Amino acid sequence: MADTLPPLSLYIHTPWCVRKCPYCDFNSHEPGTHGFTPRDLPEAAYLDALLQDLDNDLNLVAGREIHTIFIGGGTPSLLSPAFYEQLLKQIEARLPFADGIEITLEANPGTTEQERFIGYRKAGINRLSLGIQSFQPDQLHALGRIHSGDEAITAVTQARQAGFSNINIDLMHGLPDQTPQLALDDINQALALAPEHLSWYQLTLEPNTAFHSHPPVLPEEEALWDIQDTGHQLLEKAGFKRYEISAYAAADHQSRHNLNYWQFGDYLGIGAGAHGKLSRIDPNGEWYIERRWKTRQPDAYLKRTGDLRGFIAGKQLIKADELPLEFAMNALRLTDGVSLETWRANTGQPNAMLLARLQSAEKKGLLMQMPEKLRASPQGLLFLNELLALISDD
Repeated sequence: MADTLPPLSLYIHTPWCVRKCPYCDFNSHEPGTHGFTPRDLPEAAYLDALLQDLDNDLNLVAGREIHTIFIGGGTPSLLSPAFYEQLLKQIEARLPFADGIEITLEANPGTTEQERFIGYRKAGINRLSLGIQSFQPDQLHALGRIHSGDEAITAVTQARQAGFSNINIDLMHGLPDQTPQLALDDINQALALAPEHLSWYQLTLEPNTAFHSHPPVLPEEEALWDIQDTGHQLLEKAGFKRYEISAYAAADHQSRHNLNYWQFGDYLGIGAGAHGKLSRIDPNGEWYIERRWKTRQPDAYLKRTGDLRGFIAGKQLIKADELPLEFAMNALRLTDGVSLETWRANTGQPNAMLLARLQSAEKKGLLMQMPEKLRASPQGLLFLNELLALISDD
């Protein structure tokens, strides 16, 4: 196993949204359902809770520095710049920030304006991820989004004017009543805004969502393949390299936070429903992984402030025989794959055991035939679950 700990990131969850989107399976809640309105969120109480949550976990990461921070949700841009300025200042007082730390905030058009962007930049946030999803009115309506296409364009423009030089745009495809041309129009509009990063992924109907209970009519399979193939070519031609299944970046602008996930790095998770993954070395020198998650409901999370139980809702030790699948589920999302030495270091399994399993995957065209490297083929990226089953099967 690895004898040194991997890089450490911090994930901060903001659980509130103006409106719950019908496709969303993230831990997000409309403020009115918990006694708050979007303009009356309990910022001070949530700040105190986040810092107590972090304090409870500090002993797990003593002596380590944070390389990236990602503030997700929900809709983090519902909270004020002053909130984040205080939060980041207090975090840095507890844990050292690595030089050139990447700090990302998710923001939704319709919940921001010029002054907020300026305030977020001043607070120390240096990367924005804008949840646009589509620029088309019919698709935005079907997705339950609260912004228009024009408001999305305005948000990107305002973010630039506020000084942000690292912007991601989230786009979805395979939407209700979406033709291949409409999907390409969305990409072209995003490219016209010159973002540094694009997250472009297909709509899926996840359990426990409104769309899962009442499925919309989605494009036919043939149209979906056409969208994926043509959209990929368009993005690559525009200079965006696909480095993960649904992530494209201009040169040197990959999401460092997400790369840490996919490369099996460590991350603390604070906030309502936040998840974390930590590699640990016990006093006997044994190395293991623990996953931890926090109380989900915002009101229940706030009530844990000062509670001796802390904010933990559950934790799980990853067993040695589970590590191959855990590692592969992340690493094989990367288009460049990982070295076999990285596999051995993170799973504790000899390369010979893995190589015996690769023959079937290679015969099916799911793996690239590359010595000393584990890398999914383009076909393998499309059928990742089948590839994972072959690699992790005993």
